[in-house]
Amino acid sequence: MRRTRAASLIAIGAAAAVVLAACGTAADNGGTGGAGSDAQRNGTAEGAVKGGTLNMLGAGDVDYMDPNITYYSVGYQVARMYSRQLFTNPADPATNRTAVPDLAESIPTTDNGGISADGKTWTVKIKQGTMWNSTPPRPVTAADEVIGVKRTCNPVQPFGGLPDFQNLFVGFKAFCDGFAKIGQDAAAMKAYIQNTPLAGVTAKDDSTVVFTLNQPAPYLAEMLTLPALGPAPVEYLDSVPGSTDLGKKLIANGPYKVDSYDPTKRIELSRNPSWNASTDTVRGAFVDKIVIDETQSQESVQQQLQTNTPSADMQFDVATPASQIPQLQAANDPNLTLGSTASSNPYVIFNFKSPNNGSALAKPEVRQALAYGINRDNIIQVQGGPAVSPPLTHILPPSLAGSKDSNPYPYDAAKAKQMLAAAGFPNGLTLKFLYRNASEASSKTFATIQQDLSKIGVKVEGVPSPNADFYTKYLQVPDVASRGVWDLSLAGWGADWFGNGGAISFFSPLFSGQPSFPPVGSNYGYYNSAEANGLLTQALAATDVAKQNDLFGQLDELITKDVAIFPITNPNWPTYRATQVHNAVYMDSLQNFDPTNVWLDADKNG
Repeated sequence: MRRTRAASLIAIGAAAAVVLAACGTAADNGGTGGAGSDAQRNGTAEGAVKGGTLNMLGAGDVDYMDPNITYYSVGYQVARMYSRQLFTNPADPATNRTAVPDLAESIPTTDNGGISADGKTWTVKIKQGTMWNSTPPRPVTAADEVIGVKRTCNPVQPFGGLPDFQNLFVGFKAFCDGFAKIGQDAAAMKAYIQNTPLAGVTAKDDSTVVFTLNQPAPYLAEMLTLPALGPAPVEYLDSVPGSTDLGKKLIANGPYKVDSYDPTKRIELSRNPSWNASTDTVRGAFVDKIVIDETQSQESVQQQLQTNTPSADMQFDVATPASQIPQLQAANDPNLTLGSTASSNPYVIFNFKSPNNGSALAKPEVRQALAYGINRDNIIQVQGGPAVSPPLTHILPPSLAGSKDSNPYPYDAAKAKQMLAAAGFPNGLTLKFLYRNASEASSKTFATIQQDLSKIGVKVEGVPSPNADFYTKYLQVPDVASRGVWDLSLAGWGADWFGNGGAISFFSPLFSGQPSFPPVGSNYGYYNSAEANGLLTQALAATDVAKQNDLFGQLDELITKDVAIFPITNPNWPTYRATQVHNAVYMDSLQNFDPTNVWLDADKNG
């Protein structure tokens, strides 16, 4: 959720911006061959059925329809349909963690001249024939890519993963600092974008983008798979970034266009007549329409999918309820996928800014006591058990380079109570817990932690939130944290990209101090450590991979000991589809099957 970027933020049971990996039954080819590779041949897969309406069901909305702003896995799902990037991940279970060309002609290398000898200049050519469905339709240009990158640091709602790259592109930090002073008027922001150059991202000509970096970044192609770093048409500058107004008049360059958007209720998309299939080797675009119903419940969605209700094909922002997974596994249900992940999802957030209890959570001794007092095993049980939710006791998931195994705070209620008294709270605390009441697992995790902490004299009061409000009205709003509306909460995170440097997308957005504070970053607890910041600076500057990974390991250990968060699990993500859905390829970045590559039975196509 998003993430993943994940990519790019939840507890099991509702979706977020977390980036997940395919495994097990991650691809279904519906009786045909080669689910992933066939889908990339734009509707020519053997046995593929074209046409019909794909119905997706969920319980909540995207964070933003704006592709340069969304940092939430359901936002990535919708963006996948109408928005393309220079590079993306293919719907292939064997390679969906690898960047491939999307709008770009090829992946730049030193051999093909796309990357300079010092690794600091990347030149990317945009394919001919890629079009916006503007009036009249026009080509996607390098200038559009520059606009897209610039929009990510707008002063209204900056992209949450900005810390990943704000110091990478030459001049970008200064550009963003100036942008922050412009105000929130659309006309003023448009003038700033159009009149303020960005040395690190330029249009050499209509089809050539040049990225100039402060330091080599071998992972840049993977980073540029983020929807936020895709091109934006000039028309977007007439609307406030992230606004509902913009969400209702999006311009598409993908296979589908947005016909209507009714926030928290419904999104409808249909074929984009300006999309040229010959330029898109990633999206099969088999169905004619995609309808997203956001008014369901998690349990209702699962029931409709399992009973093959005609208007139910795929999940949207919900996962299979954890309580139902053992039964589905025992029955070897072929429609259930458990995708392995490179994520920490969920984890407990501690609000360092909360004034409650005399600002107790700012004290490391208090957080350490709470860490000893939370029984990770109990939470894992309500998350579906260790097969679905294997324990994670430190920051980085094991699959990321630099992950360092440690468990400094094993469950010990007696020690927790003793430490809490020593920290000045012999009579305990009263803490407010923000959670999503529409998510079974989020609700059960809250209840489990509430029960655990009661054993050490800590009273936990619930602050329920709808899915759509959880980030936009709570976690992303600094004033809400500083007023003590919440003390504890749940989030989830996955790497924005994989391979070398992937740990950057954990440490920079979540734990880098001021640069990662909301609304720019996703450091929702406002963790800030001079020692951690120094190690991260060294890691970002390291050119030797082994040295960089060693520094990541030191960061993993330090931040874990600081109890910046309480990690719980690196889960396998439960995703379900109806029987009529074929070519269902699980995508890490979408936390779902790729909706642009599935097809439906001819007699059950909505």
